[in-house]
Amino acid sequence: MVDERVLTVPGSYKEIRRICEFVAAGAAQAGFDETTIFHLELCCDEASTNIIEHAYGEEGVGNIVIRYRLSDDDFTIVMQDNGQAFDPGAVPPPPAIAKNEASAEELTSQLRIGGLGLHFIRNLMDEVHFTSDRRQGNQLIMIKKLNAS
Repeated sequence: MVDERVLTVPGSYKEIRRICEFVAAGAAQAGFDETTIFHLELCCDEASTNIIEHAYGEEGVGNIVIRYRLSDDDFTIVMQDNGQAFDPGAVPPPPAIAKNEASAEELTSQLRIGGLGLHFIRNLMDEVHFTSDRRQGNQLIMIKKLNAS
């Protein structure tokens, strides 16, 4: 069984909810539990925000194409844009923070804004791939295995 759906939306913050609902519907069809569906939505929210802020630099500059594919083994989400190319290797991992050893002020000072979305995506998905070329634009491919939910 292979089921694929596509949604194209303008790159604006108000469309992020629509993107998340689209992916959540596919994830529910795939049989994922509520926690996994929430994680998939979080990844799509973070990725959409990054596309608007970093690839396009602002709202209304270009579209975001979201595709999901449900196969017998996995649920694949592809997010595509035509904005500025992105090098995920240039984003450093967040600092390692031991639980209960730092105050809220220390945690806040150690965590800079930016980079956490990519960290969440990498940790919540089973596979994450980035591609970029002039013809097809940027693609973020996120895969969640059906048996690993």
